[in-house]
Amino acid sequence: MENSNNKSGHVEPNKHEDKNSGSVLKYVIEGKDYFTKDQYKTGKELKAEAGIPLETELYLSIRKPYSDELIDNDTKVNLARPETEYFFVKKKLHFTINKIPFIWYKQFINGAKIRELGNIDPNDDLYLDIKEGYEDDFITDDEIVDLARPGEEHFFSKPAKADFIIIVNAAPKEWKKRTISFQEVVVLAFGLYDDNPNKGYTVTYSRGHDPKPEGTMVKNSVVRVKHKMIFDVTATDKS
Repeated sequence: MENSNNKSGHVEPNKHEDKNSGSVLKYVIEGKDYFTKDQYKTGKELKAEAGIPLETELYLSIRKPYSDELIDNDTKVNLARPETEYFFVKKKLHFTINKIPFIWYKQFINGAKIRELGNIDPNDDLYLDIKEGYEDDFITDDEIVDLARPGEEHFFSKPAKADFIIIVNAAPKEWKKRTISFQEVVVLAFGLYDDNPNKGYTVTYSRGHDPKPEGTMVKNSVVRVKHKMIFDVTATDKS
């Protein structure tokens, strides 16, 4: 079979000799060579080898005028045919993280996955580059980004800002960490945290980070801090 992306039309033989293991079969997925002794592989196995998600459509390149063949996950492909088989996906999206190119096979990706792919320091903030004249988009771990929008998306990281003014019970407070705990909010509000079981606290916040800019904190919980984020704290005596 001939790769539809191969302009020369050169037909490559399938069988190759390995010095240590003898005859092996060659096949190509997304331009990368693979070798195996197995005559048959399923679509699922081919996708796993190339790091392609199972829900992404994989095609076997067929010589014109015939149409390329869609390979389902359970479909077995005979790799021992005379010519090298070429597999490809039609839908793939390109983007960069700190100027390094990446390929993604789904329309959407979240901030946590971008951080993982780009090996971004957990103390750095992640942004989506927005054209000049507009503010770059801060990307949280839970935020979903649509990679199918026109143009190629460019993500970048930079050291997180850690110099905030937050509002606690209507009073502005300086805060120099990227996160704040339930107990730390209480200390800012009342000067101390009383761990007596008869003492209770209620902490709510607003103007926080998306996708949950407002909510309620509980003991030992932590939230990301945003400039001018608002906290309301009340204390109750259960005795």
